[in-house]
Amino acid sequence: MSDVLELVDVSVVRDGRALVDEVSWSVKEGERWVILGPNGAGKTTLLNIASSYLFPTKGTADILGERLGGVGTDVFELRPRIGVAGIAMAEKLPKRQTVLQTVLTAAYGMTATWHEDYDPVDEERARAFLDRLGMNDYLDRKFGTLSEGERKRTLIARAMMTDPELLLLDEPAAGLDLGGREDLVRRLGRLARDPYAPSMIMVTHHVEEIAPGFTHVLMIRQGKVLAAGPVEMELTSRNLSHCFGLPLVVERAGDRWTARGLPLK
Repeated sequence: MSDVLELVDVSVVRDGRALVDEVSWSVKEGERWVILGPNGAGKTTLLNIASSYLFPTKGTADILGERLGGVGTDVFELRPRIGVAGIAMAEKLPKRQTVLQTVLTAAYGMTATWHEDYDPVDEERARAFLDRLGMNDYLDRKFGTLSEGERKRTLIARAMMTDPELLLLDEPAAGLDLGGREDLVRRLGRLARDPYAPSMIMVTHHVEEIAPGFTHVLMIRQGKVLAAGPVEMELTSRNLSHCFGLPLVVERAGDRWTARGLPLK
């Protein structure tokens, strides 16, 4: 399998502080990764590098065979090959657009409709992705009127619209209640198990949000990688305790994970 993402000794330094510090990490075609870590660990920084919107201060970053900052690399040609769903994208989208329009605009790399004409195949694809994510009854609803869960599912459908080779999900379950989280995890699990789906990287704080079908985990703390590899091997109580800085117990029930703190003595 070829590398979809390869970081070698990557650091990002801002105001003398390393947001990520000498990170080496590779994601191969077909893998589904979860990035775990506390606030400020560097998770979103890694995702921003993977999306090509942030260049390393040091080290090399290769995305889909293209080196960031390399001779001949055009990030404007690279970015349509990467699907991104997260809070930052939600803030760019017009609240008065319908759900269908919100997804359709991704076909042109835009955030808002202008005077473009969409091919019937574009609308068919948008409807298919929205249906897959349980949004078929919301096509004419305004994006700004959606619940948090409905908005997250719309963003994922939008990220899939360009048929990306790499899908990046930035805390997709953040702000959801229990029912919304479980519905989203179920749908992400279906997507992760689809052999035709793109390679995926998801940022989260919670092991409960790891959907079935995710294959690998990377744990990061204070900008440094603590563990990286198959989720069954690396998602351990020892590693998670080290990552979050307090005693934790990780348990697995079927194809889902939970974590809890040890009682104080």
